[in-house]
Amino acid sequence: MILVITSLGSHSASAAGVPFKDIKTTDKEIIYLWEKGLINGTSKTTFGPADSVTREQAATMIGRAIKLNGTSRKTSFKDVDPKSYASGYIQSAVDKGIITGDSNGNFRPKDTMTRGEMAYLISRAFNLTKTGHVYFMDIKTNTSSTSLYTAVNKIAAAGITNGTGSGNYEPNKKLNRREFAAFVARGLNPDFRVVFKNVMISEMNVTVDNLNVRKGPDVSYSSVGKINKGAKFQVYGYNGSWAYGKSGTLTGYVSTAYLSKTVVPVVNAKRFVVLDPGHGGTDPGAVANGLQEKAINLDVAKRAQAILKNKGISVYMTRTTDVFIPLASRVDLAVKSGGNAFVSIHTNAATPAASGSETFYSAALDKRAQDSKQLATFIQNRLHKAMDNNNRGVKEAGYLVIGSNPLPAALVELGFITNGTDASKLASATYKQRSAEAIAGGIEDYYKWKENN
Repeated sequence: MILVITSLGSHSASAAGVPFKDIKTTDKEIIYLWEKGLINGTSKTTFGPADSVTREQAATMIGRAIKLNGTSRKTSFKDVDPKSYASGYIQSAVDKGIITGDSNGNFRPKDTMTRGEMAYLISRAFNLTKTGHVYFMDIKTNTSSTSLYTAVNKIAAAGITNGTGSGNYEPNKKLNRREFAAFVARGLNPDFRVVFKNVMISEMNVTVDNLNVRKGPDVSYSSVGKINKGAKFQVYGYNGSWAYGKSGTLTGYVSTAYLSKTVVPVVNAKRFVVLDPGHGGTDPGAVANGLQEKAINLDVAKRAQAILKNKGISVYMTRTTDVFIPLASRVDLAVKSGGNAFVSIHTNAATPAASGSETFYSAALDKRAQDSKQLATFIQNRLHKAMDNNNRGVKEAGYLVIGSNPLPAALVELGFITNGTDASKLASATYKQRSAEAIAGGIEDYYKWKENN
């Protein structure tokens, strides 16, 4: 394995200004770090932007960036080899209070670093102290100085991150080399920094007159103005029992006690779909032929997410890992995300003879029934062809995630895990990719239809 960080000297840029064939001129942070001699590629011609970054690689990169002593030596951690290329940088970072180990006294040098861990590392390495009105939907607010929220808040306020899109930071996501380069380059050079902008997650009604909009989440903070009953308050995040957002020209915090309990879905003219991989965690879904439904659903959803993003369609995932989420919570997450369409991905089960693909919609809420049916139809028209199986059609049903959902919603059944032929396809990376392309294509068809109607 060619290390991320092997050269101390600076490189000379290639004639085209791009040192690796798998990056573009827009990857300015990568080019900047390479020219400073802080990173190398995975080969002479490739950088491997999607490859993961280990904790020892990250510690070494940070150490070189801020000029720590990298002399190999014994460290505070029993699992770090004193002869390792990273040992000196790891111990220097410990001495500076930049990194810590786990409760067992280990550093876990070969583990892949997460985006959450990187937030701690970057905020400490570059001595970031300023926080701001920063909110991500997947990070719990906490005022503790050691909290993940504080670390992420600091790097967002400093312009080092603006999240992964759709209002999320994804702290448990494994860090890749492109993200890693962006974090470090922005820490080193303000020219690369971004402007953080909160994503509106809902719009609520004010229920009283003369409601104070305050500078902070407490009555001790001064008021920046007042709003009256019936006014709309656009919510960007929550801090305890206080909502941070905007009403008219006023931006600040208001008590949630004086906001309507019913969240009004955000009206979003852009293409922003919610993908819901069914089941997860303690709920495996259907199990047959050596397969688990929850794993198939998540695999296909992630593939569809990548395809949709390449089409310029924003995506919010109700889950990105193997976790259990109650059905009602999936609807709540969808509404709060600001998405304007919802697709739940499932795998069917019945007798061994049953086979094929089908897609459901609900007519429970009249206002979006037509849109839901169209969404389901566009997906189904592509899906059964992509899977090369029986077309079971578009059907109406009252499943909770589509029946109680205020968004146009469809529920996809890829195929039958209990059918031998269908199961072999569901186990195949080729067919999972084809089903993801069909779902993404159907969603794109729906948005085109909406724009013309």
